[in-house]
Amino acid sequence: MTRPFEGVRILDFTRFFAGPFGTYQFALLGADVIKIEPIEGEENRRAQLSQEWADRNMAPAFVAVNANKRCMTLDLRKPEAREIILRLAAEADVVWENFRPGVMDRFGLGYEELSKINPQLIYCAVSGFGQSGPESGAPAFDGKVQAMSGIMSITGNPSDGPMRAGFAVCDLIGGITAAFAVSSALYQRTHTGKGQFVDVAMLDSTLNVLAQHVTEYTMTGYVQRQYGNLSVTRKVTADRFRCGNGHIVLAVLLEKQFANLMRALGREDALADPRFKDWPTRTRHAAELRDIIEDAMRDGDPQGWEQRLTAADVPCATIHSLDDILNHPQVHHREQLQTVPSAYGPLTLVGPGFRLAHGSGRVERAPGQVGEHTDEILAEYGFAPTDIARWREARVI
Repeated sequence: MTRPFEGVRILDFTRFFAGPFGTYQFALLGADVIKIEPIEGEENRRAQLSQEWADRNMAPAFVAVNANKRCMTLDLRKPEAREIILRLAAEADVVWENFRPGVMDRFGLGYEELSKINPQLIYCAVSGFGQSGPESGAPAFDGKVQAMSGIMSITGNPSDGPMRAGFAVCDLIGGITAAFAVSSALYQRTHTGKGQFVDVAMLDSTLNVLAQHVTEYTMTGYVQRQYGNLSVTRKVTADRFRCGNGHIVLAVLLEKQFANLMRALGREDALADPRFKDWPTRTRHAAELRDIIEDAMRDGDPQGWEQRLTAADVPCATIHSLDDILNHPQVHHREQLQTVPSAYGPLTLVGPGFRLAHGSGRVERAPGQVGEHTDEILAEYGFAPTDIARWREARVI
């Protein structure tokens, strides 16, 4: 079955995470994504988690978001590179970059230039703060946006101070927002016939997913603070609790779930306690209710309590490490991890986060070596072998 974006061609100038994660979604769903890198390859190829993989220019940070793409190299500072890009862009559906605003314009490869030769072109620019405004020219990485957006101010425990999320959340929010924006522009083109410029800002994207907290402030003036592991609902029974020799997370938000929890804990008497008759009183007596819950789960282990509470229809989970969840039967059943061959042996990568009834995305090809597909791509566009050889000697490619 044909995947949704087969036949769509994307010129991918992105690097690090916010850009490549967005183009990776299209590559999984069948688009021909041509990743254009500097002669030495993008910086993330050499991210220093593993020296062995960094030396191969295939660091995990790069491999994670660049499967299914074809890789070519170009030195955009060379005038010949502009000639190459203009020919590629004339037949592309999307150009996607995440440089600071104005960088591609200085190479003569911005939207205004490329749209002259291809009016149907969709040009996506991902940046920290967008193409306009007082911060537009400022450099932006995930940590900076986490700090500016308010995420750090609501993460962690008050005693520890502001805390980053444990992954590059703003980069990835920016990437998935860009993928949605480009999908929208491609669909819009089907009934207008026109391309357009797509301006994606990581800060805008992050505020978009903070909609609840933003709206709480605009409607009531309430400023969210750090609540540790407490749910955004701020219900005392949706939090992390001590349990046996570890911890368990409860997500008890409904009256029926609260009743099920008390019965499963052997504390049905709490259901008649006026301190716990409804959510406002439970909040006022949160410390007493927490003591009841943790005292009941003092014996045993988190896994045993998870099974017992789940059987009683109480939403809960033990706290899994990454290696735990990657070996979980649910993850294997959904085939979320997909393995492809590479020059260094099998690589196991994360597939798309959803399934389609027809034409689901899949990992088919390992990320390319630096410039692995340069000659192949240039030949497809009709460049002569002599030109390709000359450009290679001059280190244009």
